[in-house]
Amino acid sequence: MCQNPKPASPATIDTNHAATELYDMANRQDFTDAQRGLIAPLPGPVYSDSDPSKVGFDPAEFDYLRGDPPPPDTVNPSLWRQSQLITIGGLFEVTTGVYQVRNNDIANLTVVEGQDGIIVIDCMAGVESARQGMNMIREHVTDKPVKAVIYTHTHVDHYGGVKGVVSAEDVASGKVPIIAPGLQFDKYAIGENIIAGNAMSRRSFYAFGGLLPPGPQGFVSCGIGAVTARDVTISYIPPTDLITETGARREIAGIEFEFLYAPDTEAPEEMHIWIPQLKALTCAENANHSLHNIQTLRGARTRDARNFARYLDETLQRWGDEAEVHYGPHTWPVWGNENVTALLESQRDTYKYIHDQALRLANKGYTPLEAAEVIELPEVLGRNWANRGYHGTLHHDVRAVYTKELGMWDGDPVSLHPHPPVEASKRFVEFAGADSILAEGQRAIDAADYRWAAQILHPLVFAQPDNQHAKNLQADAYEQMGYQAEGPQWRGVFLSAALELREGTQPPPYATASQDSILAMPIDILFDFVAVHIIGDKAATADLRIDLHFADADEQWTMWIRHGVLNARPGTSADAQLTITGPKALMVAALLEPAAATGLAEDGKITLDGDTAILDTYASLLDEFDPAFAIVTP
Repeated sequence: MCQNPKPASPATIDTNHAATELYDMANRQDFTDAQRGLIAPLPGPVYSDSDPSKVGFDPAEFDYLRGDPPPPDTVNPSLWRQSQLITIGGLFEVTTGVYQVRNNDIANLTVVEGQDGIIVIDCMAGVESARQGMNMIREHVTDKPVKAVIYTHTHVDHYGGVKGVVSAEDVASGKVPIIAPGLQFDKYAIGENIIAGNAMSRRSFYAFGGLLPPGPQGFVSCGIGAVTARDVTISYIPPTDLITETGARREIAGIEFEFLYAPDTEAPEEMHIWIPQLKALTCAENANHSLHNIQTLRGARTRDARNFARYLDETLQRWGDEAEVHYGPHTWPVWGNENVTALLESQRDTYKYIHDQALRLANKGYTPLEAAEVIELPEVLGRNWANRGYHGTLHHDVRAVYTKELGMWDGDPVSLHPHPPVEASKRFVEFAGADSILAEGQRAIDAADYRWAAQILHPLVFAQPDNQHAKNLQADAYEQMGYQAEGPQWRGVFLSAALELREGTQPPPYATASQDSILAMPIDILFDFVAVHIIGDKAATADLRIDLHFADADEQWTMWIRHGVLNARPGTSADAQLTITGPKALMVAALLEPAAATGLAEDGKITLDGDTAILDTYASLLDEFDPAFAIVTP
């Protein structure tokens, strides 16, 4: 990993210094709020369960942000300010009976204390982080048992630490319910993070700075949380109590919770939660101290910006007159009815403005990129710190509205059937000449025209991936773009690109497709996961049928591969060539690593009945995914 990034250029220094004039840097209310109610600071690092010598999170990594130092030349001043705020970590009292552990992971752990137990709302991303949070609750607040866990939505940083909060046995016995939104929570939680997990993880390492060392020239923060903890255990326990309509109520440990079902917003399944006796509200990730993604850079389903606004307005209608505190699964709370309603109204209007103006310009013939270049938020919205682009950005959110409403094509015929990047790049370089491209790239860098430098050098890097001079020049451009970026994900993408152009592809720091998550998959989704491993052209002439008996789940399924695709359905087949019987965990191993199935059968752990040679044929049809596939080179 490159430890010697270049300094900010004079143009970047001027750009970042000028940016301070755009912001109300003297307003310190957020700093007061972010420290309000502190009970105890974070006790120290979070260590990995799998390797206790590895540190998943260390608050000391962010010491360079503490003490209110001025923004360095290599960090946008708005991002520097936000990073100072969201690295304020510890155990906090939000209001009587509500506590949060913040910033020992990317997301918060919220605990509501009831008469005879506690309710945990969201569980962070890692078991180890969540366990540290629960230990702080036990030490400083209460030792009452967990009576329920609530997932606000389907993203891994809100359920991944669940086994640090409650045991699977207590959930399975009915002792502790897990409450979550929607009838398809499992499908979206598992499907989004696992089925496309290899691509999503790789892109996430760019967007969230997972490949960068912490510091003013590298990773600064995730914008909505300190950092995604590394080398931690990602767990999953399926929910047992689903909220499918607004107005649903649950009484737990003497506390009443009322839910507003808000699907197709920040996540496919999401909900807001109102606690009337505490006058406490959370809108999950539909309202935070940041503009959110309408389409993520890591890769996820495109969201509906209009729904963000719609459900925030419904929340205001239902509880806006009463709410005295809003706490979120990211960032810090807001206190006072006037401030809570102001936050929700401002965020509502921001998302609706982005939606409406993007479609206004679409109807005038603007392409997504053209619209993103000209749309600016009204000053009353854009100067609000909570609407700044610390997670989503205005630029890519505008483009995302097009994707959601109009699809992937921008309407220009030239983009409908272009040559793939390598072929187009070779033709461009043959036409323009490598020396001319290098000269223009250098000229653009000298002129601080970094966007153009990165763009003009891209064909040369893709046509001549061994041309280190071209890669170094493009890295120089990306680096300055990263230093200037307000959005931490844009910063992460640009600086990670610079790193890999100079140093080569970096090994992945962690995997979201954890073993625990894969094993927790409902069986139908498990087959979806296996199906994306099938090499279609190899399987085009295959004709395989395998029956599978998941003994511990007492479920029988039949799986077949024909016409290049894998299908599966419950039941058995009269023409199965092989039947595999065993517990689900080992059946997963047989499906994903069929070469291991014979050994498992020899050890008596699974049973194979039929033509075992089918396993060799099946194995030959499975693809492998490189977790460090190339991004900035072909």
